[in-house]
Amino acid sequence: MLRLRRILRLVCLCCFSLVPAWGSADDIVGSLDTVGSDTMAELMLRWGELLGQEHPGLRVQMQASGSASAPTALTAGTTLIGPMSRPMFDEERAGFVERHGYEPTRVAVGRDALVVVVNRHNPLRQLTEQQLDAIFSDTRRCGAEAEITHWQQLGLEFPAGRIHLYGRNAVSGTHGLFRRKALCNGNFRVTVSAAPGSAAVVAAVGADPGAIGYAGLNHLTADVHTLAIGSQGAAVSPGPQTLRNERYPLARELLLYVNSPPNRPLPPPEQALLDLILSPRGQQVVAELGFVALPVPELEVQRQLLGLAPFGAVESSPGSS
Repeated sequence: MLRLRRILRLVCLCCFSLVPAWGSADDIVGSLDTVGSDTMAELMLRWGELLGQEHPGLRVQMQASGSASAPTALTAGTTLIGPMSRPMFDEERAGFVERHGYEPTRVAVGRDALVVVVNRHNPLRQLTEQQLDAIFSDTRRCGAEAEITHWQQLGLEFPAGRIHLYGRNAVSGTHGLFRRKALCNGNFRVTVSAAPGSAAVVAAVGADPGAIGYAGLNHLTADVHTLAIGSQGAAVSPGPQTLRNERYPLARELLLYVNSPPNRPLPPPEQALLDLILSPRGQQVVAELGFVALPVPELEVQRQLLGLAPFGAVESSPGSS
């Protein structure tokens, strides 16, 4: 419940000034705004708290209304940093380029996965990609011969009856990425109950033995279990290693899109936030919240994209093992 309350604080625009921990005479002051992914809401909150401890004169404002809001805000210039749990669509990127004359900078800040969950009492352990599509979509673009609407079609005696479907709302990056990867760009069934967050999906499935849903990896509870996805005998479960080597078919990157004009540095507040995120300290937050942190070599690549100084070969991150 604590995690849910903290995330709900970010559904609408929230502003906070943090109690000083330490500072310096030439400390960074001003304001910083980010707009985007609700999946990354708690990450942004924790990073904002750490940044406020380092720079007590910095005011952080965060709006976590969904990944679809990030390209709009970046294009309009209302933010320089847009968290997204999916890549930008071509038309979103084209709109940014038309407005600004250059590409947004895409920065990976961690790894995550979309997980398919069922109630903890459900004996099902895996699905093929065709079965997953046939459950959630009526277009069956992944190649299934028939739709799957009842648990008996999967060879189960329990649960019985119709499969109850839960997913995310349309502005969510989780919704868009599941549609692209799991439905082969097909259409969701109209019977999918849309929730505003992954925690709500997991809670609904945990309370309903006849339910199946998809959510972000870091929202799992003891009331559900995940399904391996893939062909019979070769299905892959989500985990740190299968996310790093991209064997799990629904793995994804957690991204920041940055409005970084060529040959011009970002303002100090944005530089400070990005420097923190792409450091071992920032990546520790990624691991603590149930995502997969980036290994040191990849951190250095992302820092180079933004013109940030290397943090040193002696440091290491949680994702380096």
